[in-house]
Amino acid sequence: MTYLTSIPSLQDAGIGFILVIDRRRDKWTSVKASVLRIAASFPANLQLVLVLRPTGFFQRTLSDIAFKFNRDDFKMKVPVIMLSSVPDLHGYIDKSQLTEDLGGTLDYCHSRWLCQRTAIESFALMVKQTAQMLQSFGTELAETELPNDVQSTSSVLCAHTEKKDKAKEDLRLALKEGHSVLESLRELQAEGSESSVNQDQLDNQATVQRLLAQLNETEAAFDEFWAKHQQKLEQCLQLRHFEQGFREVKAILDAVSRKIATFTDIGNSLAHVEHLLRDLAGFEEKSGVAMERARALSLDGEQLIENKHYAVDSIRPKCQELRHLCDQFSAEITRRRGLLNKSLELHRRLETSMKWCDEGIYLLASQPVDKCQSQDGAEAALQEIEKFLETGAENKIQELNTIYKEYESILNQDLMEHVRKVFQKQASMEEVFHRRQASLKKLAARQTRPVQPVAPRPEALAKSPCPSPGIRRGSENSSSEGSALRRGPYRRAKSEMSESRQGRSSAGEEEESLAILRRHVMSELLDTERAYVEELLCVLEGYAAEMDNPLMAHLLSTGLHNKKDVLFGNMEEIYHFHNRIFLRELENYTDCPELVGRCFLERMEDFQIYEKYCQNKPRSESLWRQCSDCPFFQECQRKLDHKLSLDSYLLKPVQRITKYQLLLKEMLKYSKNCEGAEDLQEALSSILGILKAVNDSMHLIAITGYDGNLGDLGKLLMQGSFSVWTDHKRGHTKVKELARFKPMQRHLFLHEKAVLFCKKREENGEGYEKAPSYSYKQSLNMAAVGITENVKGDAKKFEIWYNAREEVYIVQAPTPEIKAAWVNEIRKVLTGQLQACREASQHRALEQSQSLPLPAQTSTSPSRGNSRNIKKL
Repeated sequence: MTYLTSIPSLQDAGIGFILVIDRRRDKWTSVKASVLRIAASFPANLQLVLVLRPTGFFQRTLSDIAFKFNRDDFKMKVPVIMLSSVPDLHGYIDKSQLTEDLGGTLDYCHSRWLCQRTAIESFALMVKQTAQMLQSFGTELAETELPNDVQSTSSVLCAHTEKKDKAKEDLRLALKEGHSVLESLRELQAEGSESSVNQDQLDNQATVQRLLAQLNETEAAFDEFWAKHQQKLEQCLQLRHFEQGFREVKAILDAVSRKIATFTDIGNSLAHVEHLLRDLAGFEEKSGVAMERARALSLDGEQLIENKHYAVDSIRPKCQELRHLCDQFSAEITRRRGLLNKSLELHRRLETSMKWCDEGIYLLASQPVDKCQSQDGAEAALQEIEKFLETGAENKIQELNTIYKEYESILNQDLMEHVRKVFQKQASMEEVFHRRQASLKKLAARQTRPVQPVAPRPEALAKSPCPSPGIRRGSENSSSEGSALRRGPYRRAKSEMSESRQGRSSAGEEEESLAILRRHVMSELLDTERAYVEELLCVLEGYAAEMDNPLMAHLLSTGLHNKKDVLFGNMEEIYHFHNRIFLRELENYTDCPELVGRCFLERMEDFQIYEKYCQNKPRSESLWRQCSDCPFFQECQRKLDHKLSLDSYLLKPVQRITKYQLLLKEMLKYSKNCEGAEDLQEALSSILGILKAVNDSMHLIAITGYDGNLGDLGKLLMQGSFSVWTDHKRGHTKVKELARFKPMQRHLFLHEKAVLFCKKREENGEGYEKAPSYSYKQSLNMAAVGITENVKGDAKKFEIWYNAREEVYIVQAPTPEIKAAWVNEIRKVLTGQLQACREASQHRALEQSQSLPLPAQTSTSPSRGNSRNIKKL
């Protein structure tokens, strides 16, 4: 009853129910029980109870009597009417509202009604469950806390989207079910006539439509809620992406700011400033990617703000900070470029001034002294000097204080000292020019005075007797001629003496110009030597000593443990030599730079330490490549405030030994007529020999596959690459013929006792990794080697043969000059061996002649035996 009374609408249920109890085939006790139960617990508004009482006579009589006597027991608020027959029922209820079993016309099928109600109830339960599910899901979404990172936010968004899709699928199935039920109800209604449609069918349709409407409303509400939640999650994800990008860009910009803060150097030369400008441009180009990323991120943040992001207060300050950092970087780059351009301008002016001074000195040195003795030559030289001095207005430094004031923003102590030295050099050069100019003006202004006759004084004429006019005239003429003859030699001698003094003056000025150049070279030698010693000390104290510092041990990588000698080689030995010995001895030649060659010659053996350093350089370079990213090196570089990393300083000894030969060449150029010229030439040759030995040793240590000791082969004399053909008496004929046409590329090493044939293998990589290695192929003992200096058809070929031409190697040099050098060197080795054999033979013959008695019948002389021995050898 509870279920049935809940089916009609509230409006219909409010009217009340009429209950028909059909007990025609039952007993009174059943009627009584039913009525009592209804009276006690009918769940709705009951208007009237109609009872069709039992039709049997006894039961009908019993029901009449019992009903009268038990009326009070029912205590019902609605009337209960006992009906005897169906027609009596029709008096209360119209036939159209009654089913056929009660004599009515209502078309009713209980099984069909059960099917409809079951479908409706199942759909109603589905709607209820779907609504509960959506409500639970909505609560879960509302209570979800927004994550703080991109990954978590993406995961939450994906998870919620999946749940949303599942909920939408459940909604779709529920709606599909509802429409299916509604369609079946409508089809049923369409099958019957309009007159046969009852209220229950209409109510069922209304119920299904109400549930569908409720479901649609629920779906719309959920879609609206999900749209807001999804927007919030997507905005959260955008914010997390923005924040992550901001952190990354901020870290990069901070690193860029720290890096640009290290660009404090303004350069110490024109080339250095240009290098710094290139470095700055390269740094700006590399940093441009970070700047573009920062600006793009700032635009993304502004776009989020325009799209009304919920975290505007967090995004806006970050965008402002990004723009500020970009503007700050651009301003700092502009400021640094301005300073470097200023420095470049100053160094160009200094370079121009120094070049002008050098050109002036070269001009003075190039003016021949003998041509300046004549008036025309002096005037020509004077015009050259005056013309050159006119160019000083645009080339030289005018005022020192003006330079200091104009370039105050970049001048440091070293640069001010450099400016002062350039100005002093300019002033000293101008002083030499003015002295030369004054000398040339004197030579140009000197003129030969004309010879004029001088009349005798009146006193002399009065004292002498009066000769005849003819005699007087003759005497006058003779007197004039004698006077002229007497003055002529004096004037010539005076002119020659003046010219000699002037020649000596011009030669002295030329020598003074060369002396200035020698002092400049010596000054450069001493300045660079002091800087070199300081750099070595800085590396030894700032890096090498720190490797033994316990406080820095935690920064050392395992690959650097006990590798200090590998990384630095014998740098400490080089430092002590230069600091304690060589630099101090160089300073003794400050006043006589032309004699500095003696200093090099006296210490030439000490320079052999560079060969050891260079031989270790590949191992050092390899270790540096493996450990260059070690925090230890970065910390040491930061403490030393070095702009360059350690590998640049490890290259200093190699650069220094190369620099000496350039300085010696310059000094020799300006000292050719000086006392120490021969020593300078010998020192230059010795330094070049050391460089060659160093270069040869670098190639020698690259030989692989040789089983013996290379030191046993004697001194390495020469090495180089050649094309080699073989022409051996032994060996397969086809191989021999093939070898004649196809040369082998071999690198030859000529030692005192053997010549090695190796195959050159180029290595890939950078730095010393690109150095070639040499795979050993064979060697020839020089005691069994012979040469043929010329090979027909090619001036670059020569032959090396072995064991009486059992093995012949045709060697082609890259140039005839290289071939000649190798042939001469091999000839020297063979000649030395022959001389050694002769000396050994003579020594043995002398010992035999002294120890053994000579036979009486034979007169064998030592020279003959010696000759035979030599031939035998």
